[in-house]
Amino acid sequence: MSALFTPFQLKDVSLRNRIAVPPMCQYSAVDGFTNAWHQVHYASLARGGAALVIVEATAVSPEGRITPACTGLWNDAQAEGMAQIAASIKAAGAVPGIQIAHAGRKASANRPWEGDDHIAEGDPRGWDTLAPSAIAFGANLPKVPKAMTLDDIARVKADFVAAARRARDAGFEWLELHFAHGYLAQSFFSVHANQRDDQYGGDLAGRSRFLLETLEAVREVWPANLPLTARFGVIEYDGRDEQTLDESIELTKAMRRGGLDMLSVSVGFSTPKAKIPWGPAFLAPIAERVRREGGLPVSSAWGIDSPENCERVIAQEQLDLVMVGRAHLADPHWPYYAALALKAEKPSWVLPAPYAHWLERYAVAE
Repeated sequence: MSALFTPFQLKDVSLRNRIAVPPMCQYSAVDGFTNAWHQVHYASLARGGAALVIVEATAVSPEGRITPACTGLWNDAQAEGMAQIAASIKAAGAVPGIQIAHAGRKASANRPWEGDDHIAEGDPRGWDTLAPSAIAFGANLPKVPKAMTLDDIARVKADFVAAARRARDAGFEWLELHFAHGYLAQSFFSVHANQRDDQYGGDLAGRSRFLLETLEAVREVWPANLPLTARFGVIEYDGRDEQTLDESIELTKAMRRGGLDMLSVSVGFSTPKAKIPWGPAFLAPIAERVRREGGLPVSSAWGIDSPENCERVIAQEQLDLVMVGRAHLADPHWPYYAALALKAEKPSWVLPAPYAHWLERYAVAE
């Protein structure tokens, strides 16, 4: 029996296999609103056989968008479109998830294929950015953010709570907090971005406070029987890796005590000077350590996209779920072909008949 195609249970949510589609920004929204592109995109991914489909990083406020074309969940009208997406994912047999986010100092940027840099000063499409400290990321993102006041911090935490409530009411059954990739929450944790001298900076406890308080506040409104997860960059590859990883594991333990159910292990991306050792499943050993020492189930992405690698990291209990991103963009039916490649027993899911008939017939002919 293939380990990749065994079911997984988290809280009251049952996943039909260990394959998840991670949040992948489409940069196709207008004023935060989803449209026909998003409806077709997410329904197609869910039909392909993945157990969990997580909707892209969705901003909790207008200033929290990465680009002007990012989705949002800061008002009820946006939630109506998201409810249709959640329903279409569920109807296709997958669990509907969503990631809520604030981009912090990396906000107000052009779309990746239009420069992937900060929108120029004076361009009406841009806006002022926020961060723990007035420190620019650098490289292609040189804009200096405003250092957040305590009132700013309280407001953003409230924005996360409001977005979580809307996600709940829209029918999502899996919530992921975006605490990674150099965005706002990661910036509070990072020594590269946080030079505060108040209760939200300094030592590990101070740099962890925003993340833990946001988690606690969201936990109050998110159903106790549904998974509350986070994506977090546990390592930076900046020369202080062991210290950062040790601190990340301590934060993971604190998040577990605060009600977190699973951690999606990623890279911090808090400095453009990082030397990341890209390669197949390069984060899997690190995720396994977080899983073992942090006491939480883990998932991860980044180079975990071949059936063989996915099978290995699940079978060796390095990961509980694999987040397969770009391979799903190339082929929404990636799980079906993974099952063929692994010679898995018939999975516990079945493709829609108009697809399954022809795909299975083609596979036999091969």
